[in-house]
Amino acid sequence: MAADMLVKLYDLQPNSDLDRRMEAEGVTIRRALVPELAGITAWIEPRFGAGWASEATAAIMRQPVTCWIAHEGETLLGFACHEATMKGFFGPTGVDEKARGRGIGHALLIRTLLDMRDQGYGYAIIGGAGPMGFYEKSVGAIAIPGSSPGIYKGMLPLAAPSGMAD
Repeated sequence: MAADMLVKLYDLQPNSDLDRRMEAEGVTIRRALVPELAGITAWIEPRFGAGWASEATAAIMRQPVTCWIAHEGETLLGFACHEATMKGFFGPTGVDEKARGRGIGHALLIRTLLDMRDQGYGYAIIGGAGPMGFYEKSVGAIAIPGSSPGIYKGMLPLAAPSGMAD
């Protein structure tokens, strides 16, 4: 597992160029709605796994909802959450393979982190940050020394349901 990263939210600014790019491409970035839970998690699980679908469930069930989605018409392209596993944590986040390279992940990252700032956080922790270079470049995130495996240490393995118990 990758290290956690720290982001200064009080320095984070909206990216109007990226917002215009999303609008020009017909991509909508918005807060998920609770009635969309089943559809969103059904989309997440085969692409990113049951763990991320579970975290997105927790984020969607919060008030206010802390899961943001990107879609083009009725096609879901990506998602980003915060407050899913721990307070002050960003993630999980993912973009469909076919939609990558369009700036959608970057737009979701900034929108979600701005939501954290608006809810009173000065800093965000990106838990188990996979693409560390992306986070450094996009939002100035820095690695937290000694943070791997962090909060995920000792987590039970995720398994597919095996049916009903006798």
